[in-house]
Amino acid sequence: MASFRINELQLTIAVLLAVCVVASACSSQEAVSTPTIQTTAAHTNTEDTTTPPTTQTTAAHTHTEDTTTPPTTQTTAAHTHIDLQAGSYLGNYSISNVVFGTQTTVTVSGNTRTIVTNALPNHETGLFPNSGNPNTISAQSNRYEYPTNPAYRGAAAEVHVPGVAVNGVKFEPGTAETVTCVTGETYRVEGLQDTFNLGMDFNNAHVQPTGAYHYHGLSELLAEVHGHSGGELVHVGFAADGYLIYISTTDTYKPSYRLTASLRTGSDCRVSLGGRQGSNVVVGGTTPDGTYTSDWEYISGHGELDECNGTFIEDQYIYVITIEFPFISRCLNGEFSEARPSGPNSQRPLRGSSESTLGQPNLALAATQLGVTEEQLRVALGPPPPDIEAAASLLGVSPGALRAALDGSR
Repeated sequence: MASFRINELQLTIAVLLAVCVVASACSSQEAVSTPTIQTTAAHTNTEDTTTPPTTQTTAAHTHTEDTTTPPTTQTTAAHTHIDLQAGSYLGNYSISNVVFGTQTTVTVSGNTRTIVTNALPNHETGLFPNSGNPNTISAQSNRYEYPTNPAYRGAAAEVHVPGVAVNGVKFEPGTAETVTCVTGETYRVEGLQDTFNLGMDFNNAHVQPTGAYHYHGLSELLAEVHGHSGGELVHVGFAADGYLIYISTTDTYKPSYRLTASLRTGSDCRVSLGGRQGSNVVVGGTTPDGTYTSDWEYISGHGELDECNGTFIEDQYIYVITIEFPFISRCLNGEFSEARPSGPNSQRPLRGSSESTLGQPNLALAATQLGVTEEQLRVALGPPPPDIEAAASLLGVSPGALRAALDGSR
């Protein structure tokens, strides 16, 4: 009996020891999992005060944002109003880059943002001249004035130069190159296509005869150099109507354009590239592939962006540069005046006009582009202001081709 009690006592002690071991293990497991819980709570004060500095560096949002914005908002709605305003280019600033020669000064006074620039990019470019572009990058003397309090009107107006990058380089997605057919059709050649070599570099940019370097599409280097906030939307420019231009680093926003299903028409067509008359090209009966601007058609709601590659984010309208057509806005939805850069060879537009200003074109260059003599062009235009429709009819070209040749020659 005594032996049984001893055994019972030993069994009881063993059970108690086992319970203690289990309890200790549970306690240890909770202690280990606690940091895991703190780590996964990405936007708490605890993380900000206990996480090593390396984690602080990789966090895309500041301590202020973390304490004021719920985690779900930060994760699923990355494009907040705060993110859009978090650039360092909304006020006065200057860019002076001794490596690339960039000199840009921006001042804000009242409702006007004034951009004075030599239009040299502050990042690497391709080699110019090249096989598709005979021009050399050179400093310009440009001045732009854009509103800082834009007025949205919701009526898309075509624009030639929709805006300027924060570094002073202009956005100009269209080209002066055309394919003109004897049957009356004129096709505008797209800058970003694979049929004709226009000498684009890795920034989707090239150089005009004036030496002006300009963007035709999305430049990853532009976004990289100016992506200070670390957010998904990088503020890279100012539109002529005053709204801001962004690049989405995740390609979140899709344009609402698609290739048309209609076959092209036209016979006896000839291409004009950079003032040089090229050979005949076959156009009639071919399938649209993006070579020409008219290959594309706008389908409302096809993507997230509107006809001008714009959208509203928390009641704020912005333009987005995309990797797909139209790449950069071809129209604007705000009130604007498309001022050419002021200088010795340019002329200021009338305030409130949304039409492209011709300024003082180089008629010799424009005539070569159109395949006519300078004298024929001068006679057709007549005294200022020119009647573009009548002049185009006299020259046997489309009004659009005439405007583009004059604009491209400035």
